[in-house]
Amino acid sequence: MNDEQVQPTFEENLADLEKIVNKLEQGETPLEEALASFQEGVKLSQKLQTTLENAEKTLAKVIDENGDEQLFEQGQDNHE
Repeated sequence: MNDEQVQPTFEENLADLEKIVNKLEQGETPLEEALASFQEGVKLSQKLQTTLENAEKTLAKVIDENGDEQLFEQGQDNHE
């Protein structure tokens, strides 16, 4: 049995959060279940925020190392 757990992608976490929000917006969920869903939603929201912050830091590092701002699409087009 494999002990490694596959981490959900950003998109999967976002989809799960959207499902929770839709479920809670319907207003038909029992209180205990709604609280548990809300707590799960907060955890997912924090994971998503962390992922976005890490992506932003990575992008900033690439720009800083280059010394200027370049679009990623420019690729190997380095003529003066």
